[in-house]
Amino acid sequence: MTKIGIVGVGLMGRSLAMHLLNAGYTVFVHDLVDANIDAAVKLGAQRVGVPAEMTSKADVIMLSLPNSNIVNDVVQNGLCLFESSRKDLVLIDTSTPDPETSIGLARRLREHGIEMLDATISGTSEMFVEKDVIFMVGGTEAVYNDHKDIFATLAKDSYFLGPNGAGGICKLVANCVLTLNRFALAEGLTLAKKAGLDQEQTLAVLKKSAAYSKAMDQKGMRMVKRQFDPPASRLSSSYKDARLILSLGARIDCPLPLMSLAVQAMASEVAKGHQNWDPATMISFYNNIAGFDS
Repeated sequence: MTKIGIVGVGLMGRSLAMHLLNAGYTVFVHDLVDANIDAAVKLGAQRVGVPAEMTSKADVIMLSLPNSNIVNDVVQNGLCLFESSRKDLVLIDTSTPDPETSIGLARRLREHGIEMLDATISGTSEMFVEKDVIFMVGGTEAVYNDHKDIFATLAKDSYFLGPNGAGGICKLVANCVLTLNRFALAEGLTLAKKAGLDQEQTLAVLKKSAAYSKAMDQKGMRMVKRQFDPPASRLSSSYKDARLILSLGARIDCPLPLMSLAVQAMASEVAKGHQNWDPATMISFYNNIAGFDS
């Protein structure tokens, strides 16, 4: 069976390891946080001292990292892939990358005989535990087809969208819609409270109405109860993705007025030190401008 290395076993990477181990794969893990490695080892993963060890041990290396700069650094200086003699290795980047950076990295790796898929994930860490996520994949279709069994192990579905960069672009499109759904929910719940309605009851009604979105299931009660910590995901990650969305829009001359407003609201919460809270904290932004205490 394919041997898989995972660099980054935090909120999302731990679920990668768990599902692969449950399916019988041999999994090697590395993370800068010892506690994350310890948690993965308890699940049955094997620890490696440095990422470069994976290059000789694994057939596939998966990345679950915060941003494209870290991905590039890990590929070049951690895994040392540009110095590797391996020609049959496949890299699967599950991070949410800058598409242009991802395209450039894939091109460089292919010149060294290594194939890369940008396989972005739509879903929160809580959803990933239940495999209630999808993969959006860019790269070479034959490589995707050869590794569909891995995606089937990890998610309810996967979609091949085109050449390298396509997976990252589709993730940004999905996150654009998701972010605006969350902001609409926060705004609506704030309106309900200001008008004298019970927010929890209003949320229950909204879930049965034509206004329903999955954001209500994921973030609704967190907003109502102000449950922002521990997070299912972090505002810092949503903020990073939102800025990538605006960057993509600017690059292709696509106006994104609603997303621009969302980024400014996120910046306000990050400035308050809420970057490690759940993105549901965006209701705090609305509470403040509506005159509530929190």
